Amino acid sequence: MILPVVAYGHPVLKKKAQEIGPDYPDLDQFITDFWETMYQADGVGLAAPQVNRSIRLFAIDASPFVKDHPEVAGFKKLFINAEIYREEGEEWTFNEGCLSFPGMREDILRKPAIWMKWVDEDFKPYDQRFEGIIARVIQHEYDHIEGILMVDRINSLKRVLLNRKLNDISRGNVDTSYKMLFPQLKKRKK
Repeated sequence: MILPVVAYGHPVLKKKAQEIGPDYPDLDQFITDFWETMYQADGVGLAAPQVNRSIRLFAIDASPFVKDHPEVAGFKKLFINAEIYREEGEEWTFNEGCLSFPGMREDILRKPAIWMKWVDEDFKPYDQRFEGIIARVIQHEYDHIEGILMVDRINSLKRVLLNRKLNDISRGNVDTSYKMLFPQLKKRKK
């Protein structure tokens, strides 16, 4: 089942998500729907808060980056209860997009290397270092489970300049190819 992606302005996007255990209700079905939603929206990553679930879960399939970054071939993972505990290196800029901000892309600074702990869908624990474009995508999705948005990482002047575009997104005045939930969408009278 395709889940609606919540747009900028929805309160769930600003909340720090909660850890879950193997007894989380209907977790297997949610994960199936989650992957289906990400692929239908042509996303490289998706975090649970983006589908209105305030839980610490996100997925990444980096295959769209293979042409420019062959090192990401085959990188497809689900992360549950992730914790980035170390970042390293000189920040670098990359032009990021986000399913909760349709039609918007911004240059974001992030560290090139991270260390992270998480569990997979079988609750098997991992502790690993990631770098480059993979670290970048992980950090973007990780921000979602921390209640941090892409626009929180741009300077305040640039954010003011984007205010109209952000309001349009929140009100549903954007075109998307995927199902969305807009927090300020005014219902049209018939």
